[in-house]
Amino acid sequence: MVWQDIAISIANILFAFSLLNQVVYSFKCKETSITYITSGLTVLGLTAMTIAYVTLSLYLSAASSGINCVLWSILLIQRIIY
Repeated sequence: MVWQDIAISIANILFAFSLLNQVVYSFKCKETSITYITSGLTVLGLTAMTIAYVTLSLYLSAASSGINCVLWSILLIQRIIY
């Protein structure tokens, strides 16, 4: 495990915690202000980054990036539903 894997993972985990608040808020209020293009392109970008991390054997980074991708996917689904 390289230090870059740990640094990227920590940053992604912090992003996930902040994003989790938005997911919960959107669920409670049944509304979201995040646009389709923002959430859609972010999901695509995070998917590409997750795949890249796996190919570089940065597995912690891939896992934490995958979690962010799932959270952004939830926000996209919430945008479609609400």
